[in-house]
Amino acid sequence: MPSDLGARLAAVPAVDLSETPATRAAIDATAGWLGGDAALAMVAVDPYWPKWDGPWWAMVALFELGAADRIPPRIVGAMVAAVGGLLHSFPIRDDEWPAGADRRRDTACHCALGCIDQVLATCGVDVDGALPWIAPWYARYQLADGGLNCDESAYLVTGECPSSMVGTIAPFEALIRRPASDVCDRAAAMLIGRQLRLGSATVHNAEERAAAPAWAEPCFPRFYFYDVLRGAAALARWAVAHQRALPAAAVAPVIDHLLAIAGDGVVRVGRVAWAGKQTWRADDGWTARHPAPSTALLDALARPGEPSPALTRQWATVRADLLTLIDAGRLV
Repeated sequence: MPSDLGARLAAVPAVDLSETPATRAAIDATAGWLGGDAALAMVAVDPYWPKWDGPWWAMVALFELGAADRIPPRIVGAMVAAVGGLLHSFPIRDDEWPAGADRRRDTACHCALGCIDQVLATCGVDVDGALPWIAPWYARYQLADGGLNCDESAYLVTGECPSSMVGTIAPFEALIRRPASDVCDRAAAMLIGRQLRLGSATVHNAEERAAAPAWAEPCFPRFYFYDVLRGAAALARWAVAHQRALPAAAVAPVIDHLLAIAGDGVVRVGRVAWAGKQTWRADDGWTARHPAPSTALLDALARPGEPSPALTRQWATVRADLLTLIDAGRLV
């Protein structure tokens, strides 16, 4: 199996796609806006909300594009301060909330922390020094199968383990950037057990099982959303970076799928993961949900059917990592 897979992966042509003029213009405009007073003021009010047009989301989108160097240092510093002001815990029971806390805005969820952890680290922040409570968070809220879940009620469930791919993937990526650990290995085991493509088999998280078929369609930007290319990229990088073996049977169906849809080396956007989602906004005192707006950058990037330079680069990296594992005898 690995030798046959190696030949198929090696046969995929290398493709170098450039960003469109519209995307380049939107990156310039986004970077300029992030460096301005309006973005700083938004972070001071709330680091995370509103979706998808706030500074948090612009920073994550630039990071995913490989353009984190365009994020201005002053917004990076403001984000570190604002994230540091959140609760350093994920309250599960009512009595774990401090008096007067806003349950929508005063704490982060696991996928949010995993995303901003990666962004800040790529921008040169010593996250473990500046925000030392983040790294232990992943172990603290890891479920029995190695996954996490941003639904606090999942932690009160007995008799099953309702972990979430969406709640796990960003923390797993953030852990891969750190030295090898049991916590990271357990998160990898969760993805391996799910073969990168299976929704939760639990009663509590049946909604994820219904959503899982959409994971076959790559999305971009992803923010905290999941697709099988993202999962394959993370799992292959873990195995290479942390010197681990990767079970070929666990990844084979997903790699077969990726070879089928991107055998020419080009990955096309399959869906807009946040379509139809809503957000809280400050202008009404955070009292109601509103349709989440888009931005010029998102409009340029999230175009179903269009080739994605960023996803195409990631697919190339997955192939290279898998070939490295095959050569080392660690795709078994």
